[in-house]
Amino acid sequence: MTQAFIQPVTLTENGVQLEPLGLEHEESLRTAAADGELWRLRVTSVPEPEHTRAYIETALRMRAEGSRFAFAVRDLSTDRIVGSTSYHDILPALQRVEIGYTWYAQSVQRTHVNTTCKLLMMRHAFETLNCRVVGWRTDNFNFASQRAIERLGAKKDGVIRGHALRRDGTIRDTVMYSMTAGEWPEAKAQLLYLLNRPR
Repeated sequence: MTQAFIQPVTLTENGVQLEPLGLEHEESLRTAAADGELWRLRVTSVPEPEHTRAYIETALRMRAEGSRFAFAVRDLSTDRIVGSTSYHDILPALQRVEIGYTWYAQSVQRTHVNTTCKLLMMRHAFETLNCRVVGWRTDNFNFASQRAIERLGAKKDGVIRGHALRRDGTIRDTVMYSMTAGEWPEAKAQLLYLLNRPR
């Protein structure tokens, strides 16, 4: 059996810790999703409370298959799990990963948490995994997500029409973004600038 492209790792910066998602996070992940009843949002993948265990089990199965590596997001100032994010569509031969399945408790949205998570994941992808490209995808109606991705310095690749089902059964268009290794140094400098500003 070949070694997985992404090995288990815990990433920490700026009071935020990304730790490999496991079944031990079930209760705390359910609590995080309840902060804002995030599963009611039409354009996200947040699990309903009763489906939290299945959500984790699916992530672990995808990890075993090599297509996804999910993290729990811990706010070290409160020692609370406040969300989840993943590497997915992992393509070792192309040295490409995507970042997604990302959601946070309402109480930490629009704080330093997302910026820190993206810094950690992009730095690990480009500087440890030596990725050539990091990608993102989002619902065409998830304008907040599109703005957040664009703030990272990612470039819009285009829209895949009629690409995926939403939780309500409607079919979404998917907006695709990417960043290359050559674009990373400037994006990293901007992320560090944003994080180092007084909050």
